[in-house]
Parts: sequence; structure tokens; C-alpha cells
Amino acid sequence: MSPDASRTFRVVSFHAHPDDEALLTAGTLARATAEGHRVTIVVATNGEAGLADTPGSAHSPGAGLGATRLAELRASAAALGCARVVALGYPDSGMRNENRGFASVPVDEAAARLAEVLAEERADVLTVYDRNGGYGHPDHVQVHRVGHRAAELAGTAVVLEATVDRTALVRALSAIRWTRLAPAAFAPERMRSAYSDRAEITHRVDVRGQLSRKRASMRAHATQATGGTGSRTLAFFLRLPGPLYRRVFGTEWFIERGRPPATPAVDDIFASLR
Repeated sequence: MSPDASRTFRVVSFHAHPDDEALLTAGTLARATAEGHRVTIVVATNGEAGLADTPGSAHSPGAGLGATRLAELRASAAALGCARVVALGYPDSGMRNENRGFASVPVDEAAARLAEVLAEERADVLTVYDRNGGYGHPDHVQVHRVGHRAAELAGTAVVLEATVDRTALVRALSAIRWTRLAPAAFAPERMRSAYSDRAEITHRVDVRGQLSRKRASMRAHATQATGGTGSRTLAFFLRLPGPLYRRVFGTEWFIERGRPPATPAVDDIFASLR
């Protein structure tokens, strides 16, 4: 993703909820903005069904939490140097789509709204999630479907599916399992069918130079570091010491459908446009 003095590119990064951008794409987005490219973050929902604090608190699930999480998203986007944040405002589905939210919206309806943003931005690249929706949240799976359809409608040239190298993830989680510090949701056995196989990955992006901005993006989502009875994912990641954080988050992975996987995978999200 080396600078190209002859052209800047426009990236739209589509996510299900505020804080999703911090985990899978923040380093890549920060690297893009540092190199002079324009980045817009779009979220399908405000994340109002997320777990945060306890019932009845200022940040308990509901409209108030959604507004707070959008403010956190704007702070995260500012830390990454993003030019614009767009919230589509669909209801947060919850982990089992108990709210009949974004995951239940007709794909073409939501895709048309996202396509409007792609057209406004004249987007060269759209990021979505892989077919599994990462760990399988119904809103994440819907981001995959809606994003690909929106790119068709808008004629966006490149769609990159943000993911994680499943092989590396399971190996890392197995190594730290004995500490009992990792959130239960990240038990190795639960991850064996999540995210993507290494053989599918086409882009392996080095973001080690942007880790301070990625940490700032994570820290912006304060409501998602507390609440519930177990260890929260963001809180766990933010407690990692610097060298371990660098090892865990120094790479971000993407799949570009139609591009043959290479060994090693390319380190340039604009490779198909150059």
C-alpha cells in the first residue's frame, strides 16, 4: 500500500456496529489515511443491543447506548484520520437476531442505501466481512451480503472481505488458553469454523506502523470494555502488553474474491487498481 503520487484512492469501510471497525480494519484504515487516501466508515446499526454495563445504567442496551456508541465511533474515526462517518440507522439484531433487525432487512433495500454512499464517495474500494461474518453474528453475515450487492449496484471496483487467518488465530488462542484470561467467546474450539482459512486470504497487510492509532480506536469504544459477567473482548485486548499487542494486531487480513491467493499474500489493498 505504498503511496502513489499520481492518484489517491477512496475507501468505504462497511461495518455492522460501532467498534467493529477497530478490531478488523483500524490499522489498514489508518495506514490508508496516513498515505493520503480518503476513508469513510459506514455502520449499519448504532449497536444499541450491545452488552454494556448493567440494566438501568446510563449505558445499558437501548437508544441511549446507541447514541453513545455513535459518539465513540466518531472518536475512533478521528483517531484513524477518517474523513466521514455514516450511520444507516438499522436496528441492531442482537446475537440471535432476536430483535429482527438489520439481519432481517431485504438485501437489495439495504444495498441500495449503501450504494448511494459508494456513489457519493466515488469509492474505489469497499471493505466488508467474510462469508462467515467473522464469528457468525447475524449482522456481520448481512454486511457481507449487503456489501457485495451494493458494490454491484454502484460499480465499485474492489471489494475486500476483512477477516482473520483462522490457523493463526486458533494457534494463538491455544497458546494463551492456560492463562484463562481470554474471553470465553474466543475458545479455540469455537474459532475452528470462524473467520477464514489461510488458503483463501489474498491480502496480508502490515499495520505495525499504525498500532498506536489502532489502540486509540479501540480505546474510543469505552462502553464495550465493561459490562456483563465475563471478560470483555476489547478490555482483554487493551490489557495486552506492547510486544504481545504488536504480535496479535500487527497484521490485518482480507479476501478479494476473484483474485488468486498468493504466497505471500499482497500487502496492498489497492493492488488491483494500480
